Amino acid sequence: MANHDIHLTVRRGTVHALCGENGAGKSTLMKILYGMQKPDEGTIALDGEQVALHSPGDAIARGIGMVHQHFMLADNLTVLENTVLGAEKLHGIGAGARARIREISDAYGLNIRPDVLIEDLGVADRQRVEILKVLYRGARTLILDEPTAVLVPQEVDALFDNLRELKSEGLTVIFISHKLGEVLSVADDITVIRRGTTVASVEPSRTTPKQLAELMVGSELPSPETRESTVTDVEMLKVSDVRLSATDSDGVVRTVLDGISFTIRKGEVLGVAGVEGNGQAELVEAVMGTRTPDGGTITLDGRDLSRSSTRARREGGIGYIPEDRHRHGLLLDAPLWENRILGHVTERPNSKGKLLDLAGARKDTERIVAEYDVRTPGIEVTAASLSGGNQQKLIVGREMSHHPKLLIAAHPTRGVDVGAQAQIWEQIRVARREGLAVLLISADLDELIGLSDTLRVMYRGRLVADADPAVITPEELGSAMTGAASGHLSASDDSAVAQGGGEK
Repeated sequence: MANHDIHLTVRRGTVHALCGENGAGKSTLMKILYGMQKPDEGTIALDGEQVALHSPGDAIARGIGMVHQHFMLADNLTVLENTVLGAEKLHGIGAGARARIREISDAYGLNIRPDVLIEDLGVADRQRVEILKVLYRGARTLILDEPTAVLVPQEVDALFDNLRELKSEGLTVIFISHKLGEVLSVADDITVIRRGTTVASVEPSRTTPKQLAELMVGSELPSPETRESTVTDVEMLKVSDVRLSATDSDGVVRTVLDGISFTIRKGEVLGVAGVEGNGQAELVEAVMGTRTPDGGTITLDGRDLSRSSTRARREGGIGYIPEDRHRHGLLLDAPLWENRILGHVTERPNSKGKLLDLAGARKDTERIVAEYDVRTPGIEVTAASLSGGNQQKLIVGREMSHHPKLLIAAHPTRGVDVGAQAQIWEQIRVARREGLAVLLISADLDELIGLSDTLRVMYRGRLVADADPAVITPEELGSAMTGAASGHLSASDDSAVAQGGGEK
């Protein structure tokens, strides 16, 4: 049962945090509050009045809005077009709508321009557009699902300023997060649920991250810290002078990767820090072979893969934890055992010769489910039926099961609870000791600093600085990601080369 005997009381005009491990029932509860799912029993009261929410339309009519963890925006439309879509009757689709958007943006400090294309916005601005959308529809209660998962510290601070502004105007925020330090800094009240049941309601001033973690999963708050070095002299991935250009929505060709060069050795984790939109995603695509660079070389274990297919790179030993598990990691409508095969069709235990081994795939899926604690009633259910964190554990288990030479890990613990975080970190550490090379991209700066042997900062398509994980702080790293200088960073050699010879 996803929810059983849930009790939640939220005071008007407050930020109320909801915490719980993956599969605890948070998403189900929020779907009920947003009218997406009907409860079997129990009652919901809003401002003292008992209500029945049969659809999101009912919830919106009652002043409830929800911002999902995976944004629901059309990249090829403007902020205005995304905002009025489905709400055309409120303020029209022209001057009236534009004026209302500006009014809301100014009132709550969102700093959103109505005529900019979504694809030209960074992740923090996209999130503000989602908040704008629900406010535009008259929401007085906002449900935010993992709102800080992809934000750097400065963006988190800005979001919390927005939430405080909303609260000061009498709005109510239900804040779902696994980042317990952030929960304690922004919440007025905290409810913890475990296995579908409310286990505690606590005041932030009277609890600690350690105590919250113990309430959630029965264990202490994990740390990503890696103490011993396992870096060898053997080069595994060598990227040399990779350049890539792309055409934006206005037809202008722009450089997205500018002379990128680095080496990852066996047993080494190279962390790349950068605000989203500065080339990290394109770097991953270039290494995976889903984009062909304009120039440069990519070598894996001495083999030039610069023009090889993605399949050849996979078969050559690259494991891949994608940034967006829904778009690039899973078939949501397929059962778990079919998702276990993805990207590894020709490898055991998924195949025997040229034929798929469905029995072998099913058996190994059961092993992954048990070993990685994927909370599921069975392997025949669809991936869509799992919580986001359990989907992530399935992907990590699938990729690590093939003992890759190189693991590309893009936000490997995004949206997972502290227990699952600890498990994924330990899997990476164990494989690293056995010689795995890792290219780590993450918006969690504690994760980047804790897991990485080497840190590079990416800014406007260049590797502009190197950082020592032993001394750098998340605040210093966050500043460097926005182009500011820091005392614990040094200019990247590759950046110096690019700046000296890359300009025309």
